[in-house]
Amino acid sequence: MFLLLGRPGFHLFLTGLLMVLGFALAHRLSERSGREQLSALSTERLELYATNLAAELGRHASLPSLLAIDPTLQSLLQAPQDESRRNAVSQMLARVNVRAGTHQIFVADAQGQVLSASEPLAPPARLREALAQGRSHFFAADPATGSTDFYLLHPLRQAQALLGVIVVRFNLAPLEATWVDMGLRSQGERILVADDQDVVIMSSVQAWKYAVLDHADPSRRQALQASARYPQAIGPDLDLPASLEVHQGQQVRLPLPHAAGARPMLAQQRQLVPLGLRLVALSDLTEVRQRAQLAAWGGAAFGASVGLLVLYLSSRRRALRQLTNAQTALQQAHGQLEQLVDSRTAELRQTNEALKLQIAQRLQTEGELLQASKLAVLGQMSAGLSHEVNQPLTALRALARNSMRLLEAGRQDAVAANLQIMDDMVERMSQITRQLKSFARKADEQVTGSQSLLDSVRNALLLLEHRSRALGVQADVDIAPGLRVRAEANRLEQVLVNLIGNALDAMQHEATRRLRVQALPQEEGRRVLVKVQDSGAGVSEAEMSHLFEPFFTTKPAGEGLGLGLVISAKIVHEFGGTLRAQRLPGDERGMSFEFDLTVETWATTAESHDV
Repeated sequence: MFLLLGRPGFHLFLTGLLMVLGFALAHRLSERSGREQLSALSTERLELYATNLAAELGRHASLPSLLAIDPTLQSLLQAPQDESRRNAVSQMLARVNVRAGTHQIFVADAQGQVLSASEPLAPPARLREALAQGRSHFFAADPATGSTDFYLLHPLRQAQALLGVIVVRFNLAPLEATWVDMGLRSQGERILVADDQDVVIMSSVQAWKYAVLDHADPSRRQALQASARYPQAIGPDLDLPASLEVHQGQQVRLPLPHAAGARPMLAQQRQLVPLGLRLVALSDLTEVRQRAQLAAWGGAAFGASVGLLVLYLSSRRRALRQLTNAQTALQQAHGQLEQLVDSRTAELRQTNEALKLQIAQRLQTEGELLQASKLAVLGQMSAGLSHEVNQPLTALRALARNSMRLLEAGRQDAVAANLQIMDDMVERMSQITRQLKSFARKADEQVTGSQSLLDSVRNALLLLEHRSRALGVQADVDIAPGLRVRAEANRLEQVLVNLIGNALDAMQHEATRRLRVQALPQEEGRRVLVKVQDSGAGVSEAEMSHLFEPFFTTKPAGEGLGLGLVISAKIVHEFGGTLRAQRLPGDERGMSFEFDLTVETWATTAESHDV
């Protein structure tokens, strides 16, 4: 055996065998790992595409049901042939169509005849089929552009009888264009969306649009073409399997446009059952195979390295026999090395202990600083409230002593007057604490019932009264007493406290301090625009574009987190409105923060109140 190991031919044979084994094993392992990674990445992207598509299709799901309760549309159903009612509904649908960003909204009768529409477009050929089948949505191709449209249907019934249907149509071309752009950038992933007939209606590869996923014989192609569901001839057969695995995927070969021959691809699918769609992701395996080839050559190089290592060890064995006489010197050097290692180990241990001590001191200092910061914040919160409570308590003590002297003097009327003043002060302190408890209560996430806008503004001003009185702010509230809006009281007051508090901060260093809160009717009284205006210095153009970004604040460090406007904008959005900011027009200094709400009831007259 030792003689065999000493022959050069044996080492050459062993090196070649190790190269072949390393090549095959590295290629197999790399290809398997690459496919698993590609499959996991494609699965995540497939879920992302499915979520994006479902969100895009469900974005306007509630719009038809909301339109169904409109009084103008209800009156049209009572007299479908009335031309004036048709025009009124068409105008209303046109406004909603522009605001909602849809392609078309129209109302049709039970036979599919259009009664009113946001714009004059021909109804889809599949409308009558969808009405007969009682569908709530369907896809149809636009014959003019060749793109895919999605239709939402909401039946209009009276006493279980179908009077008509509201149809909302929006185009999926922008979403498809996004997929095409992503496909051109990545060059490694393609997305297909097929309908219930396995015909591709959306694709990141335009050449595959209206192709058949599996195989269609001539009779099936003729039936698909005669269905009038597709604007052009049915494309080629992609010959994909009828059932694809969701996670592992299945390897297929597909011809790509402007490419010679078919490429190996990993196919995975995701079923969108409520929509009757089949989402297929195709990932190119070319890069995986190229990496596998590189890994295979690396494995071959590793096998050659092992063979050369065996040769080196054999040579070293011969060299060790020649170094036997140097064993004593080597042992001495080994002992010196051990001493050096022990010395360096002791030094490292001392350094490590010192480092641990520094870390412990730093953590202790950070904890003390954090605790000091917490106490400072608590002091800022309690300062205003302490002033609001201590002032009435001082007055109560003085009135109580005065009342005792008046009782001794027999002045009953003066005692009664003092008691009334004391009762009013106690009621005011009770009102402040009651409002603080209400404001600190967790708000209801659901927008239920209606709320008096004037009461909410007064409650917000009450919470901030100590600040406004200290600054000498002139506050003017111009809101109708009977105005009630659709909002949750606690969260509405949170928005108002944030906006009024920001206004007070902005006016701290101003000579003139004016705060104005007013409500203006919008959309013929169906909505109200609430404005909170101040006479502060305002913000610059550069800061205006960042006002509603998280953690952006114009206040000095330590006085704000930059989350108040972000939270307020989210609450207003949940109420169905939008929070905006703009500088006051003309030469006026200050800012105006505005948001709109839905009106529940509106008083016949409005009043202006100075607070």
